[in-house]
Amino acid sequence: MTPADDRGAAVGGGRPSVVPPAARGATRIADRVVAKIAARAAREAVGPLPPDAAGPHATVVVHHEAAHVRVHLELDYPTDIGGRCHRVRRHVTERVGALVGMDVPEVAVQVERLHLTTTPGVAHGRTR
Repeated sequence: MTPADDRGAAVGGGRPSVVPPAARGATRIADRVVAKIAARAAREAVGPLPPDAAGPHATVVVHHEAAHVRVHLELDYPTDIGGRCHRVRRHVTERVGALVGMDVPEVAVQVERLHLTTTPGVAHGRTR
């Protein structure tokens, strides 16, 4: 057998060793990396936020190459909460799938806080 260098090529002019792909190892992406990607995707999808709102953050559990994601948001109010949460779910699923190559069977969106937006000349609360 011919000795090989650190790239797997044969040393001394011999034939390079061929290692089958399955025997080369595997790539593991940490849950926290997937969570950062999910949080960034949620930020892209949620649209403009009030100035005092915290950005989205995510927690992820990866099990058998599937990422189960929970996204925490703060939104302005009034807004279409259901529509914005739907956009976040769809975008997080697409981005995590494209960037990490994992299935995303579940994206739970949790709205932590609503920020009342003030519009000049519009009364808030109950009026008669």
